[in-house]
This record gives sequence, C-alpha cells and structure tokens, in this order.
Amino acid sequence: MGLLVPIPPNLTFHHPAVLLSTWFGVGLLRPAPGTLGSLAALPFGWALLTFGGRPVLLGMTLAIVLLGLWASHVYAQAEQSSDPASVVIDEVAGQWIALIAAPLTPLGFALAFLIFRFYDILKPWPVDLAERRLPGAWGIMGDDIVAGIYAMVVMFLIDFWLLS
Repeated sequence: MGLLVPIPPNLTFHHPAVLLSTWFGVGLLRPAPGTLGSLAALPFGWALLTFGGRPVLLGMTLAIVLLGLWASHVYAQAEQSSDPASVVIDEVAGQWIALIAAPLTPLGFALAFLIFRFYDILKPWPVDLAERRLPGAWGIMGDDIVAGIYAMVVMFLIDFWLLS
C-alpha cells in the first residue's frame, strides 16, 4: 500500500461525502489516517475557538457529527466496509469534543490531542462498546464521540486543577 489509498470507484474525490468523510483527503493518507485526521482537526478547532468561542465549537461539532453520519454512511456503502480506515470525520468530531474543554493554548491543544488519541486507540469501555454494537454510521462515529467525551472530561479536570 502506498502513501495514498484510492477512493471507492463509484465515488469521485469531489463528492461531498468523500470530501467530508476523509476530511478533505487527509483520511486517504497512510500511515495512521486516524491520527492524521485528529491533527487536521486542530487548526479548524483553533479557528472556531478563536473567532466564536466554545458555543461555536460546540455547534460546529454537532453539525460535524450529523454530517459525519451521512458522509461515513455513503462512503462505507461505496467501499462495502463497516468502518473504512479512510473515514476520519469521526476523529474530527471526537477531537473537537475534546477541544471544547481545552484552553486556547498550544499546550492545551497538545494535551487534548494526546488524551483523545489515547482513548480512541485504547478504546476503554464504553468506547469499545460503541464501536462494536452501534450499527452502520453510528458505529463509525460513536466510538470517537465517546472517546472525545472522555477526553473532554479529563481536559476539564486538567484545566481546572493544573492549567488555571
């Protein structure tokens, strides 16, 4: 496998479901598309927090979850896979959830990234349950949403006890 994987043959790169589900092509890169997707979410999260604050980031996160459910469903059906590695909009949603509690500093963002990736990779209960039991696009998105919630709670605690 090369550094760039192909998209399903019945979709084009410019299809909205491909652009969203792969986060503008980041999910097509190898290795570690999930980590790359989380990293690619950070500048957008920074901009949303800078220009709109936590309410805007929360609203955009909800929008990304809804768009992600649609886009990941379309992409997974086209690839005939239950959880395509190229779909990274779920990492974007989870990372943004973690950023809701992060201070707008490089250290805050780095910690939110590391903590989210920790929960997303290790998949403690109920992260693993969401991945295994939820059907279709909910299964694709669900584990990252739960991992993001775990990371957000830890970030709230870190910010309250250590960074403030």
